[in-house]
Amino acid sequence: MSDLLRPRASLRTAVVWEVLKDALERRVKAAGRDALDVLDTGGGSGNFAVPVARLGHRVTVVDPSPNALFALERRAAEAGVADRISAVQGDAHGLFQVVERGGYDAVLCHGVLEYVDDPAEGLNNAADALRPAGTLSLLAAGLGGAVLARALAGHFTEARHALTDPTGRWGEGDPVPRRFTAEQLTELVTATGLKVGAVHGVRVFADLVPGVLVDTEPGAMDALLKLEAAAAEQPAFHSVATQLHVLAERD
Repeated sequence: MSDLLRPRASLRTAVVWEVLKDALERRVKAAGRDALDVLDTGGGSGNFAVPVARLGHRVTVVDPSPNALFALERRAAEAGVADRISAVQGDAHGLFQVVERGGYDAVLCHGVLEYVDDPAEGLNNAADALRPAGTLSLLAAGLGGAVLARALAGHFTEARHALTDPTGRWGEGDPVPRRFTAEQLTELVTATGLKVGAVHGVRVFADLVPGVLVDTEPGAMDALLKLEAAAAEQPAFHSVATQLHVLAERD
């Protein structure tokens, strides 16, 4: 089973997956082709690449970790889509050393900008990998979600530190190197020349609700998924989301 289909994982990925799937369907109709060429930068073990390949698309995954790529190849084989997935070792900054510039109908840049040395350069490379009218799916850590989570855990000093820190980190022990606001992400995307189509807040409530409630209360999982989907499109909730998703297109 793909991680996207597991109940607990679906709380983390459902909003992004539905938006991405719809965007790919629109791109298929516009391109007049059943199969798209999709690039997944930092795609790791294939949490999105394998489901995208199951839709019939050709996916190239670029990731710096050989272990992640090995896991990807195994997962792709188990899912029966190994012939539609290519695993390439590399990173966002050296992207065009391993893939073709302007060669993809869609580019996924999920969980990458938090870790690269230069987010603007990394995002520029992702945008430059797109064909005309191509689609970018950008997912990054949200500042507000981290601030809220630290505060609710009683770590008020850390919450304030994250709120005022230029990179959005709550302290030296923070495992995430960088976080963003929705405004920062949209500015980065616009600077690449792409047109922002939609912004969604991801994991607005999922990380705050006790797991035992979701696991034991009848219907709670489905109700929470529906709540996440409804809140994702509301700008008021972008400022407290754990992650932010931006969908953009090249003219």
